[in-house]
Amino acid sequence: MSSSISDILSCCFGSFYFVCLVFFLMAWFFFCRNLDMEAANFLWFSLKKSITGIMFGLTISDKFFTVYSVTGSSMHPTFTTSNGSFPAFLKGDIVLVERFWDDKLSHGDVITFKSPTDHKKEFVKRLIALPGDWMQCPNSHDIVKIPEGHCWVEGDNRSSSLDSRHFGPIPLGLVRGRVTHIIWPLKRISKVERKAVMNRVYRT
Repeated sequence: MSSSISDILSCCFGSFYFVCLVFFLMAWFFFCRNLDMEAANFLWFSLKKSITGIMFGLTISDKFFTVYSVTGSSMHPTFTTSNGSFPAFLKGDIVLVERFWDDKLSHGDVITFKSPTDHKKEFVKRLIALPGDWMQCPNSHDIVKIPEGHCWVEGDNRSSSLDSRHFGPIPLGLVRGRVTHIIWPLKRISKVERKAVMNRVYRT
């Protein structure tokens, strides 16, 4: 399971930016009382540009990438985890998630997706099979075909993972992004490796 830091900190950062905005407006007001009109206009123009730049940067970052704090043990040992609360989440792995993935998904990628049973929750799992693949179910001789527009996901720690073995193939429309790197803690900064399980997957 994953917890979006953008969700965890949205209220904090939202309040932070609001307080900063109020502070700068007050500072501008009191400071500009002693400036001539040309200097005051220049400062106001600079402030508006800075605010616009911050909002544009936040919009671009949310569209193309985001960061997640990994919770739960379903992806152990690939990720270390935290309990998801602030600031305790800093003790676990924080990962970079590529939003603009489109058709870049491959067998063995680690992805984030909305739970098919509760869209308020997001999971982090490994992509095992893609649309059209024939796949042998874990601990079984059964062979299933992955429907078009769906994929099969599993946690690296299968003994403690709620995944496609429980809710079946998930629609690709629920996929939120592809995990590319661990970016925290500093000692664990690294690229997330692709680990395909091809001994169970048969491509058509």
